[in-house]
Amino acid sequence: MPVDENGQAATAGYRPELRRTLGFKDLVFYGLVFMVPIAPMGIFGSVYSGSGGMVALTYLVGMVAMVFTAASYAQMVKAFPLAGSVYNYAGRGIGAPVGFLAGWAVLLDYLLVPSLLYLIAAVAMHATVPAIPVWAWLLGFVAFNTVVNLRGIRMTALITRIMLIGALIVLAVFVAVGVWALLDGRGRGFSWEPLFNGDTFTWQLVFGAVSIAVLSFLGFDGISMLAEENTGGAGQIGRAMAAALGVAGLLFIVQTWVAALLVPDPDGLLAGGDPDGVAFYDAARQAGGAWLATLCAVATAIAWGVANSLVAQVATSRLLFAMARDRQLPSFLRKVSARSGVPGNAITVTGVLSVAIGLYMAWREDGIALLSSLINFGALTAFLVLHVAVVWHYLIRQRSRNVWSHLLAPTAGFAILAYVVINANVAAQRLGFVWIGVGVVVLIGLYAAGRRPKLSGLSGTGDVA
Repeated sequence: MPVDENGQAATAGYRPELRRTLGFKDLVFYGLVFMVPIAPMGIFGSVYSGSGGMVALTYLVGMVAMVFTAASYAQMVKAFPLAGSVYNYAGRGIGAPVGFLAGWAVLLDYLLVPSLLYLIAAVAMHATVPAIPVWAWLLGFVAFNTVVNLRGIRMTALITRIMLIGALIVLAVFVAVGVWALLDGRGRGFSWEPLFNGDTFTWQLVFGAVSIAVLSFLGFDGISMLAEENTGGAGQIGRAMAAALGVAGLLFIVQTWVAALLVPDPDGLLAGGDPDGVAFYDAARQAGGAWLATLCAVATAIAWGVANSLVAQVATSRLLFAMARDRQLPSFLRKVSARSGVPGNAITVTGVLSVAIGLYMAWREDGIALLSSLINFGALTAFLVLHVAVVWHYLIRQRSRNVWSHLLAPTAGFAILAYVVINANVAAQRLGFVWIGVGVVVLIGLYAAGRRPKLSGLSGTGDVA
């Protein structure tokens, strides 16, 4: 399918509806906010115990896996610079039915991510201000973010930039105080154990922990959802992904390395895990006292409940918009506001779903763990399909001779992620496959109703028109 220099949606058979207002810096900021520079603070204990203390190595491996995935995204966005992420790339790169199932898999990720973020933030704020119940915090976060997103993408970009700067300041304070504490003799002093511990190391152990840590990286792919609101062409999307991943990965490794050396009871954390999610804050208290622990806890709550969930709602609404535009979801989700230039109905539906799922999961004792497992499974499954799409579209269809970009790199990315999925939580695997099974049933239903998946610019067989 031909694509003009500006990557206009019209070349794919669509009338351009979303406004092109986002530059390179906006995209990088968006990706960083979606990943959240301080994201490891909320799941540090689980990653630490799952990796045998090698939390820095876990994040390093996770970053490598995501770099390969970002490279595949960059290749596909060059060919198809459209909103919809892996849904569009798999559908156009392989075939419309595969695109539907890939979109269905990543939909599990995108529909649940805002709910998880709101729930974690609401629980954290309730712990800080017990007089306000969890449900009230959750409703407040959802209402604020929905209003901001309905105002337009520029408003979202402004708010997220402010939030990102705040998170980076908190991170800098923690690292500075933490390093000073280590030099002052607190904690275990400098050690390479967070990167490699010969007493506990196995690849199976590390990759099992990567299946948890990958939650911190999810969001870089959301940059591709803004392909139709990007001002710099398809190449800018790939560069923004790479930049956001590189910066976030470095920040994740540094902060978890410092925190791992400050954990008050490492043996207890390894043996009992971190059911209350306070291991990082215990390390902060060891470094600087109660004020630093409170600062990190509140910053995490605000980052997840406002900044991260704000951009998660953006990405989810764009996926709903893209699938509705192709008649694979109800058509009212494709309506774009003439005033703000955003898919308002999709944004509102995302907010409503976030409230419903968040309140239900708040009622369950295992709500946060269940949401996290399902999100990771959906995202990783979609990423696996993405790597296949690169090889299929470029190497098989286009007869590309770029062996590295169109065969070796996506194959390496596929292999790493496949090993992560194999070593992931068994319950997540079962529930994830149930979701995929439901998607297959829905796909069969679409065929039976005469509405088989078909993307504009594609023939009925899924070949490039």
